[in-house]
Amino acid sequence: MRSSIDDRTAKARIRDAAMECFAADGIDSTSLRTIAAAAGVSAGLVIHHFGSKDALRIACDEHVAARIREQKASAMAQGAGVDPLAALRSAAGGPPLLRYLARTIVDGSSHVDDLVDELVNDAVGYMETGVAAGLLTPSDIPRRRAALLTLWSLGGVVLHKHMERLLGVDITADFSRDPESAAAYVLPALDVLGGVVTDVTKNLWTEAFADASDDAKETA
Repeated sequence: MRSSIDDRTAKARIRDAAMECFAADGIDSTSLRTIAAAAGVSAGLVIHHFGSKDALRIACDEHVAARIREQKASAMAQGAGVDPLAALRSAAGGPPLLRYLARTIVDGSSHVDDLVDELVNDAVGYMETGVAAGLLTPSDIPRRRAALLTLWSLGGVVLHKHMERLLGVDITADFSRDPESAAAYVLPALDVLGGVVTDVTKNLWTEAFADASDDAKETA
């Protein structure tokens, strides 16, 4: 959690303020003056550090990917010793990463492809760590598995209002102070990830696609 003394650089304050504003109102509807006011700096200083709103958006995207990569990799590296509630508590502070994603991932920008690709590449890496740590099962198609899980996760973030309506929990919320409140999402998610279909169903579909399996295999 951030200390009461804000020791961030002006550039970091501008980036974090931009993420707050973009998450609330979208990128197109947010001006540099609005971001500057939220950061407590001049619009000129925003231009000095980032040059343009587009460049500031890229910086926000890179920060989101870095924070998610850091949090996931840390949890995976702890292996069976990881404390899930402590991990949720430590994820607090800073701008609202998931609210930012929920708002920007569907804005049609060409930058979204780059962000999603980075999130998938990162997922391949930390899921490999999770396999080595005994937290995840190995896969013959690790990249495709990581891509699918990333897209499913992003879909849940985009549809977070429906998630809250159906499950009773807003997954874009900050769970640091009350991590147990995430249970309404975590428990059914574990039920899905642990395996919804039986071996009978899995074998039926695997056999049905057996002839296509060579095309579906990853070469990397």
